[in-house]
Amino acid sequence: MSAGSGGADTAPATGGAAAPILSTFGAAFRMGGFDWDLATGVMRMDEAALDVFDFAPGEYDDRPETLGSRVLPDEGRQLDTLVAQALKDGSDQYGAYFRIRRRDGSHQWTHTQGIVHRDADGRPVRIIGVLRDATHELTESAARLGLDEGRRQRAGVVEGTTAALAYARTVQDVIDLLNDSHALEHFGAASLVMGLLESGRIHLVAEGPDGAFVPGTRFTRVDEPYPMSEVIRTLRPRFIDTSEDFAASYPVLWPHISSLGITAAAYLPLIAQARPIGALGLLYSDRTGFSEDERTLLVALGSSIAQSLQRAMLYEQEHDLAEGLQQAMLPRRIPDADGAQIAVRYRSARLGRDIGGDWYDVIPLPGGRVGAVIGDVQGHDTHAAAVMGQLRIVLRAYAAEGHTPATVMARASVFLHELDTDRFATCTYAETDPATGVVQVVRAGHVDPLVREEDGRCRRIAVEGGLPLGLSAEFGRLDYPVTTLELDPGQTLMLYTDGLVEKPGADLDEGLEWLSSLVRRGPSDLQDLADHLCDVVAERGGEDDVAILLLRRLGAPVPTGGRFRQHVAQSDPEALSAARHMIRAAVRAWGAGDRADEIELVADELMTNALMHTDGGAILTLRILPGAERRLRVEVEDRSSALPRRREAGEAGVSGRGLLLVDQLSDDWGVEPRGGGKCVWCEFAVTHRPGPGPVP
Repeated sequence: MSAGSGGADTAPATGGAAAPILSTFGAAFRMGGFDWDLATGVMRMDEAALDVFDFAPGEYDDRPETLGSRVLPDEGRQLDTLVAQALKDGSDQYGAYFRIRRRDGSHQWTHTQGIVHRDADGRPVRIIGVLRDATHELTESAARLGLDEGRRQRAGVVEGTTAALAYARTVQDVIDLLNDSHALEHFGAASLVMGLLESGRIHLVAEGPDGAFVPGTRFTRVDEPYPMSEVIRTLRPRFIDTSEDFAASYPVLWPHISSLGITAAAYLPLIAQARPIGALGLLYSDRTGFSEDERTLLVALGSSIAQSLQRAMLYEQEHDLAEGLQQAMLPRRIPDADGAQIAVRYRSARLGRDIGGDWYDVIPLPGGRVGAVIGDVQGHDTHAAAVMGQLRIVLRAYAAEGHTPATVMARASVFLHELDTDRFATCTYAETDPATGVVQVVRAGHVDPLVREEDGRCRRIAVEGGLPLGLSAEFGRLDYPVTTLELDPGQTLMLYTDGLVEKPGADLDEGLEWLSSLVRRGPSDLQDLADHLCDVVAERGGEDDVAILLLRRLGAPVPTGGRFRQHVAQSDPEALSAARHMIRAAVRAWGAGDRADEIELVADELMTNALMHTDGGAILTLRILPGAERRLRVEVEDRSSALPRRREAGEAGVSGRGLLLVDQLSDDWGVEPRGGGKCVWCEFAVTHRPGPGPVP
């Protein structure tokens, strides 16, 4: 009788106790019978047997697993193993002692004896047996119960090993546990070997002590004459009682280990989900033979190790799949950016599925600008990674279309809201022009970025933010404010996910202070700094994924060249304001600071005219023209084919002075047809000296 899972699928419960299987006198001796149909899984028990298990007739549903709730867990697993082995090896009977927990919490020793009935082909179809209360037969003394001090120690070995294996997350963790210097002493063995089944061969992964390795056995075939090969082929343990037995059974192996003084050995198949995954061998030098209790405990030990190995293998397979999925969704190559240096890193957590929604991206934009993205989708599973991959693609697409940072974020939020998911995402998008140092930052529920100075000092940039992606669309709050800042040459913009600053028992401000201190003491090289941050997080035992994007502005561009391009939407006043700011920064960075006010005023006038008198937005371009005389050219393109005309404004007029202003302030100007629209341009002669640099 199995007191655990029962193995086969069970039939619907019939309820109550079956007709007496034993004669009625069995009740007086607290002994009852059971009849277990292996085909249906139904196990009928008479009233006396139910009394032994402390069940009332109406409480039992003819299911073996119901009985398992009363059997102590470890002994239930051993009982399951014993029954399964009897069914597998052709035995016609079995017997075992085990303990159950009664209603009042006390433990009762119970004995079961079963007879296995088989069909004409030898397949087990039925078990008929007895159950009896063995409390009066046995006492709590170790000698009477068979739990002598040796058995007590061996039981402790199984329990201790099982407890230690519970913390093993990988196959290497299991191997390290078995290879530990105290493992042999723990198991009471002189030598230990373990092999894993890989592609039809046995790979020896653990052996001890030093000097016990047999040359030529690192990889062996399953059909070779070795004990590990045998137990994997037969799926049955092999107990070698004497050195003579060992020498006679395995003449190829014995000469190599005879010097170890082996007097007995136990080889156990490691079986998980009814298939072998390896074998474990324990070799002894101070004993001969194994009692029935010792064999049962060793089988339980092998079962515990096999379960841990299977769990570790599944964990590693899932981790490899998840990590491969996430790596495939992150950008394979980071594009080069003129005037900037970029470093990115991703570190996965070593918990759970080891996959999350953290991501980074670097998007090349027109005019030498760069879009930098850092984000985190809620959750740590493959669904979070899948959502992350889709978000990364749409953010890249919206940015490449020329939308402003605020529009990019708003459209991404709508996309996520309309996606069939309940996840939201935090994100920061920074559009950077390395030539001018101007950065436009939009934040959707994400942590604030940092800026690192050339000397290592670090400061937090307070970026006004909106709701996370998905939530802002759900609540109709799609207006994302844009924060404009400027990077001087040598300054580094730091974008990261919250896993970098989260510390157990600390709030976000403390985490940011810790990060600032870490960056200040860290290496100055950008790639080394990124590695340093990941290494420190790993040493700290971070339980979350971490994505990092560092963008450092290099030296000022050569004053003989430069180009800046910006799209300004018709209904986006923030974009117009940001364009003015970037014009001023670009002009000064290119060494035309003495005419910065004139250029900014003219460019603003041309953009305003395009937005007021046409049906669409405008595209502003600033560039330094090649040639002996340095000239800065301003171009504003729109989709209207109507040419502008200069007209005089009246004394009280508030308009009409636009082109007059352009004519007076610029050195030259004109209009060019451009496909379905036009381009209004003007040029300024500028000096050759560099400007004072970006002004906050």
